[in-house]
Amino acid sequence: MRNFLIAGNWKMNGSTAMSTELSNGIVADMPASDRVELLVCPPFPYLRAVAAQLAGSGLKLGAQNVSAHAAGAYTGETAATMLKDIGCEYVIVGHSERRAMMGESSEVVAAKFCALLAAGLKPIVCVGETLAERQAEQTNAVISEQLEAVVEMAGIDSFANAVIAYEPVWAIGTGQTATPEQAQEAHKHIRDVLAAKNDAVAGVVRILYGGSMKGDNAAGLLSMADIDGGLIGGASLNAADFLAIADAAIAQS
Repeated sequence: MRNFLIAGNWKMNGSTAMSTELSNGIVADMPASDRVELLVCPPFPYLRAVAAQLAGSGLKLGAQNVSAHAAGAYTGETAATMLKDIGCEYVIVGHSERRAMMGESSEVVAAKFCALLAAGLKPIVCVGETLAERQAEQTNAVISEQLEAVVEMAGIDSFANAVIAYEPVWAIGTGQTATPEQAQEAHKHIRDVLAAKNDAVAGVVRILYGGSMKGDNAAGLLSMADIDGGLIGGASLNAADFLAIADAAIAQS
């Protein structure tokens, strides 16, 4: 049985004081469960400060991006080994904002995925469609293309050590949310794409919902067979809101 993963993506928000307060607030009221894993992904400048707050708590640390390169003359970039060195266990790659705003192709995302695995870190690879793609009934085709790029470069077995996050781009920061049934349909398609190559891997990989999950809709989403947690944006910036989603996961576990 797959454990739930509730991951907070703080995006480009916060300060040293805010990061410390938020991480302390989560740690202080964190529910105890061996079926639900909690993770926070602060901005790069606050990773070390947050790592110190999480020590010994069970709350995991992750980063929001990584370089595809191991080392060298790449000004402003951060290598996977550096992130591991300061205590990260997970790293988000291929977030829709980076694909859209930074022009990251599926091949670049796949290269970053491989760099993380080589460093012993767990990638959270994001896939998902825009509103225009959904309206054109291209959801499955878009997801398949994004997944296939990673499979081709990293191999299907690599997904046993990775997480996938489904992001309906049209539901991020818009106030819209996919219905549990819409989300389940996309999550099942993701698992079916992997199962066609390796059924065992498809059965163990966790697939998170990344489209405006909140305390009041988490239970319905997490009750779906192929939804194994959430990649949480806005609701992860408030300890009580984030922990409400964790509580919903515990109730489903």
